[in-house]
Amino acid sequence: MKTITVHASRTYPIWIGAGQLAQCGQLLRQQRTPQTAAIVTDDNVDALYGATVQVSLEQSGFHVVKFVFPHGEKSKCSATLNQVYDFLCENAVTRTDCLIALGGGVVGDLTGFAAATYLRGLDYVQIPTTLLAQVDSSVGGKTAIDLPGGKNLVGAFLQPTAVICDPDTLQTLPRKFLADGMGEVIKYGMIRDEALFELLEQYTLDTIHDVIADVISTCIDIKRNVVEHDEFDTGERMILNFGHTLGHAVESYYHYETYTHGSAVAAGMCMMAKKTCSDALYERLCRCVTAYDLPTQVPASLAELVPLCGKDKKRASADLRFVVCEMIGNASIRSMPFAEFVAWMAQ
Repeated sequence: MKTITVHASRTYPIWIGAGQLAQCGQLLRQQRTPQTAAIVTDDNVDALYGATVQVSLEQSGFHVVKFVFPHGEKSKCSATLNQVYDFLCENAVTRTDCLIALGGGVVGDLTGFAAATYLRGLDYVQIPTTLLAQVDSSVGGKTAIDLPGGKNLVGAFLQPTAVICDPDTLQTLPRKFLADGMGEVIKYGMIRDEALFELLEQYTLDTIHDVIADVISTCIDIKRNVVEHDEFDTGERMILNFGHTLGHAVESYYHYETYTHGSAVAAGMCMMAKKTCSDALYERLCRCVTAYDLPTQVPASLAELVPLCGKDKKRASADLRFVVCEMIGNASIRSMPFAEFVAWMAQ
């Protein structure tokens, strides 16, 4: 097992290692006295891992209750959040208890936001079961739900008390969702780590399993470093959104149904690289993205996608902030009036 420690407004460990799911109760006893542990998960993950986590927690002295909701981005909404609140009320969960986010990014975001707001703040633990959640969304304390007007528009910053990352869960991950996570992995190479990008170029979606544990650790350590420098996303942390401005527009345009988050980010990276990078770098990024079964573009035109970028959280008044990578491993943040951004992307 490898441990990475995040020093933010709360200091917490990220435990990375095969077989950790069945040991989660013992690990959490290192962080807190056993009380009630409220597991929040989706129906897909519950069928695979719900019993394993519950048994481990109970064997370590926790009283366990569990809330299960339908999988998918559509559940990351106020209606599901209110159901979680009702569940916590019905089970008399208090501020000495904790929530357990067992699942992918939707579960982590929703559970984290419930933890940030119920009783004005509860502890929560992230147990990510998808590659995307393990390398990205489970770390750093961003929590949110979606609104009809856009993705992640209502949220809060709340660091977890611990993250338990078990690469064994990726063995049950459908190929589509392994590729989904690789979209974020490639992003990390592009924004901060040329050596990681070069490593990814040596593998494909069919062979990356050979080094996946090291890849996960590398990505988490990059995010740890960024979060420690800019926990509340006012400066450097924005580089983590490379590919996301257009990627979120892709997700919204297709009603969160056609493209997963990671695939939308991959297309967003390539579309931005085509605009801002040399032809050689653009082609290199596209080759890497394609090797992991990810799209380099989408059927919707930029004329259709760019107006949706106006709903991005990175807007500052009339300006839009977005990320470019003109060299691998070196990201920069740009800002321009939204109207100028629309005209610039149309050129």
